[in-house]
Amino acid sequence: MNAVLALSAVLFVIGTLGVLVRRNAIIIFLCIELQLNAVNLALVAFSRAHGIEGQIFVFFSMTVAAAEAAVGLAIIISIFRHYETVDVSSFNLLKW
Repeated sequence: MNAVLALSAVLFVIGTLGVLVRRNAIIIFLCIELQLNAVNLALVAFSRAHGIEGQIFVFFSMTVAAAEAAVGLAIIISIFRHYETVDVSSFNLLKW
């Protein structure tokens, strides 16, 4: 179980570094998905020791991640069509 949790922590750190360092919206989106998968891996590892509840949380987390992927990709495509780039430093949609 310790090896699986260590792998989960490494995947989460890689995802966090990707979100903080990269400026491409698609890469940031993929790094967020990597973080979600790292948390799911940790939940499955804990469910082996403490019961089935962790796997139930993983099921709901994957459902939310699928909906987030659909909405996130739609937003990225919309931004690309408007600005013709996916570099997050080149647009400021949410500023006054």
